[in-house]
Amino acid sequence: MFVRIQLEWLELTANLFLAGYTRREIQTALNDFLLDKLSVGSESKSSGRSKAISILSKIWVTILAKLAPLRDEALEFLQNTPKEQHLPIHWGMTMAVYPFFGIVAEHTGRLLRLQGSFAAGSIQRRLQEKLGERETVSRATQRVLRCFVDWGVLQDTSEIGVYQPGLTQLIDNRKLAAWLVEAALVASDFDSQALSVISQTPALFPFVINSINPRDFEANQRLEFFHQGLDERMVMLHGV
Repeated sequence: MFVRIQLEWLELTANLFLAGYTRREIQTALNDFLLDKLSVGSESKSSGRSKAISILSKIWVTILAKLAPLRDEALEFLQNTPKEQHLPIHWGMTMAVYPFFGIVAEHTGRLLRLQGSFAAGSIQRRLQEKLGERETVSRATQRVLRCFVDWGVLQDTSEIGVYQPGLTQLIDNRKLAAWLVEAALVASDFDSQALSVISQTPALFPFVINSINPRDFEANQRLEFFHQGLDERMVMLHGV
């Protein structure tokens, strides 16, 4: 299950990988960096250092082969995008590698659209209905919600356990917007979806993506497009 990860840790991991460090060197560097921030797998701590390093590595370093092209394009964005605009890149990769993160994001975005604010318990109940009433699900949900707060996309309110929207970011780079939509599709339960639906998925609630069309994906060989009905454009993961 997911643990509480900071954006600066993701940024560091990606930068180390870009700099050509080996997997072992990256793990050593992360261990040193997190030395005074997390314990080593202590059961008394919700997120041990070793678990955090494992998550960071899976997102940017030891990634599944099928996700490597998505990761490689993300690294290009990191190199060519100002640091203050890196949030959607880390968000997309985290969601693609850890679909649970995307599930929490989807339910969060849906409640924010409906209500404007929500209680953590509402998300936890929905996740337990979906994944089973396990304590690990409840704890992991809370950790992801705290990530959202740490990352600035949610804000605490005066009422404990109740959240309201944080910052939103306009994605005006069409190529990045298309990449983010692909990451959302990878993280979803579906192999294909209507382009109009996946581009506006609640899982991308911190981001504003204006109308998007298949031309924005022209260089992407990982996706296929087809029509359903008279005018519904569908997008599908290639090879599925």
